[in-house]
Amino acid sequence: MERFIGVLGIIVLLGIAFAMSNNRSKIDYKLVLWGLGLQLAFGLFILKTPIGYPFFDFFDGMIRKLLTFSDAGGDFLFASFVSGEVEAPIINFAVRVLPTIIFFSALMAILYHTGIMQFIVKLIAKAVQKTMGTSGSETLSVVGAIFVGQTEAPLLVRPFVKGMTKSEIMTIMVGGFATVAGGVLAIYVAMLGDVPGIAGHLMAASIMSAPAAIVIAKIMYPETEVSETKGTLSVNVEKSADNVMEALGDGAIDGLKLAANVGAMLIAFVAMVAMVDYLLGFSNTSLADIFGVIFKPLAFCMGAPWEEAGILGTLMGEKIVLTELIAYKDLSEIRKAGEISDRTAIIASYALCGFANFASIGIQMGGIGGIAPSRKKDISKLALKAMIGGALASWITASIAGILI
Repeated sequence: MERFIGVLGIIVLLGIAFAMSNNRSKIDYKLVLWGLGLQLAFGLFILKTPIGYPFFDFFDGMIRKLLTFSDAGGDFLFASFVSGEVEAPIINFAVRVLPTIIFFSALMAILYHTGIMQFIVKLIAKAVQKTMGTSGSETLSVVGAIFVGQTEAPLLVRPFVKGMTKSEIMTIMVGGFATVAGGVLAIYVAMLGDVPGIAGHLMAASIMSAPAAIVIAKIMYPETEVSETKGTLSVNVEKSADNVMEALGDGAIDGLKLAANVGAMLIAFVAMVAMVDYLLGFSNTSLADIFGVIFKPLAFCMGAPWEEAGILGTLMGEKIVLTELIAYKDLSEIRKAGEISDRTAIIASYALCGFANFASIGIQMGGIGGIAPSRKKDISKLALKAMIGGALASWITASIAGILI
């Protein structure tokens, strides 16, 4: 019975989006129903069908195998000259997880240079556009965010951003907040390696959140203008490398920058949490306690048992305020301590799978604003609402996952 509580979660989350809508009379309910249906279809295909589940299982195994290749690169750099292995004292996040970012960044660069990733993006985007009736540019950006992230995805439709309607801008922003880049997804797999099928679940979460992001965006900011790209779909990617080897090198350098940013953010945010907890300690409470109380009812509606909903609520709050990296780190520790069940851990992995946090607001404003400086005012006005929309989309995905698993 508890798995069907997720239906209540979907209703509550859609209700929050409806309450925040700027024009309720213009909401396209056909689009909303198609979007939810497409999300459910993606979930059923990936997690339940005889064709989809083997793919899910294959993808999970493939990502785990790729992580061993990443480890090989890290081992070469950090292994002892004496034993030929990485010694126990330095087997940690920096040595095991950060090299993963560099490897996957290089791999994604090669896939884009060879056109493989564009083909996959366009294939999924066609399915979304045909069923939901969205414009080509917003659909490509949202689907692209599954693979390349919130700032790189709008580059796929760079020529059209300055002429986008406000609803389209809202959609590409919510899409960026609701999904995670393929390279970053690998970090979460490395952190949650003991959760059964975690790589497949995280990929499913990101794919399912694409139509959810469009649904939430079109509820919160319905389309009232005419799009320049209605009915069209074309992928525009500028190749910066002349050959595969150059693409690999550029991708590795970009990955190094991202790894440094991730490491710096973790140091800063973990330290800030420790400081805030120290200050709150005078009242015998902590940041985790506060988040747990605020988000516990919503976590329960998404399918977590009441006795574990407070833990999931804490993680949801951490994701928004402190970034999903901190939340996934804590989920990994909680899971290893046996404080939550596998089912709740999987629901949590879906709920946290997205860039919806306060830090990402600045990232999107700078990234999309840099592409279309004339739209900075619109982007800044929509930013906070779009971030909330991205979180709602991820949580709807988690609710559906709670029904299916």
